[in-house]
Amino acid sequence: MQLHDLLLNKFSIDPHDLERATSYQAKYSGRLEQILVNMGSLPEDQVALLLSEYLDIPLFTNEQYANFTPLLIDKPTLDIFIAQNWVPISESAQHIEFACKDPLNQVMNEWLIKNNQAYSLFIANEVDTQLLIAKYEEPTADVLDDNPLDEEERLKELATEAPTVNLLNSLISRALRQGASDMHLEPYQGRYRARFRVDGVLHEAETISARKQLPIITRLKILSGMDIAEKRRPQDGKIEMKIANQEIDIRVSALPLNDGESVVMRFLRKENVRYDMSVLGLSADINQMILEDIKTTAGVVLLTGPTGSGKTTTLYTFLNALNNDDVKIITLEDPVEYQLPGINQVQVNSDIGFDFSAGLRSIVRQDPDVIMLGEIRDKETAQIALQSALTGHLVFSTVHTNDAASAYTRLLDLGVEEFLLNAALVSIVAQRLARKICAHCSEPEPDAQVLIEKYNLDSFAQRFNLPKIELKRGKGCEHCSQTGYKGRMAVTEYLRCDSEIKAMPKDADFIPKAKQHNQSLNRRTLLEDGLYKAVLGHTTIAEVIRVAG
Repeated sequence: MQLHDLLLNKFSIDPHDLERATSYQAKYSGRLEQILVNMGSLPEDQVALLLSEYLDIPLFTNEQYANFTPLLIDKPTLDIFIAQNWVPISESAQHIEFACKDPLNQVMNEWLIKNNQAYSLFIANEVDTQLLIAKYEEPTADVLDDNPLDEEERLKELATEAPTVNLLNSLISRALRQGASDMHLEPYQGRYRARFRVDGVLHEAETISARKQLPIITRLKILSGMDIAEKRRPQDGKIEMKIANQEIDIRVSALPLNDGESVVMRFLRKENVRYDMSVLGLSADINQMILEDIKTTAGVVLLTGPTGSGKTTTLYTFLNALNNDDVKIITLEDPVEYQLPGINQVQVNSDIGFDFSAGLRSIVRQDPDVIMLGEIRDKETAQIALQSALTGHLVFSTVHTNDAASAYTRLLDLGVEEFLLNAALVSIVAQRLARKICAHCSEPEPDAQVLIEKYNLDSFAQRFNLPKIELKRGKGCEHCSQTGYKGRMAVTEYLRCDSEIKAMPKDADFIPKAKQHNQSLNRRTLLEDGLYKAVLGHTTIAEVIRVAG
């Protein structure tokens, strides 16, 4: 198939864009696919697939990468290969297999003909090419000058060299492609390893040679505005960049360790973030009750759960459901992670005394209808939030507790009066995030009967009027990086602060009594809501036990 036909039919390139790219190529020369990438018409991660289809050369696979070990090739020859981004991946009987991103490389093709070298090719993308090249790096530390000024200049040079830039960009691109929320870079057994947090779970992604440690850390510090000479105290920074046509903010944290520095990057995607109730994955009954609560005109709705349980995303979703022209919404956050159109977002700055309590006092004077507080941390903030609810504001916030009922005792421990809680609280939602079974490799759970008996799921399904039990699992495929899971959904415990809850004394017996009251209304605990979703085939029993057991 002709390249133009491939681009139009299989890669859905706009005909007008293709015409512009062809015209540019005729005038200035260059590779058509790269011109389309530069125009933003062709995603960079699709180039390898395009070349594979067009030239009928197989793609380099994840399995090949997992089994790859560097070959023993004399250094002058290896330097030629690496310089041209052709990475030798196997060798036998005078035949070499290469992984490369550009099979039409003129220098390499001339070298192969001149040396009468038999070879075969696999097309790899930029990410895998750079990571393969890094595998050939010697695991020795960089030798830097004793003079600190010379060392700083040398570090800057290393950080701006093409291998360092390409390797870091490749790691970030790979993390984004796998849907990672964070990337961890840390010293490990004399080398430097990269780990991605995907759907809340860390996975080892790559081991990098120790000599790349300082250049990569230095580059990250330069990009995020940190002091590259400071290695003894923690630092924080921020990077704004565009990778693979994605606008992205990266929060960077550097922490000194005994044998180097640990750097963690949190990816905040500016695009493709949906704050929609349907995306949360709430059970239908809980979703209905929450919709009723957030449409009240005054009161406090609390979310509880540990760090990383999706509380902020859920609060943003509630705000988005209320966001329209006749409602004024103000948020107070630390930090503001995502910009929400039509919502006034305020950043806390404790260094100048502008903390949650000071910010909340100012917000109330701005005549808002809805207020969101990132977190209730102290008595003053709690009291202002609850009093604001009594004066006609709808307030959303979070506290760190393990279940819904414990939010009462947490606020009482902060020093809030019991009558204020009874008067202001509308509902409390405890939340965890469970991974969803990958839709591409979902299959019936082979041990379903054992699990049904172990967790007494027959009576559970009967109790919650579930017509059948559909336990499933993910077999593992390329879409989910062989994990069997793709994406996450909320597992929740809902507690409405009704008249019975308000009448209960908030003493040592309150939590068990509140749970018993919820059970009498056939509402589920966190574990039961997880099992409910497992019975429906959305997640696995093992995942539910991991997050809520």
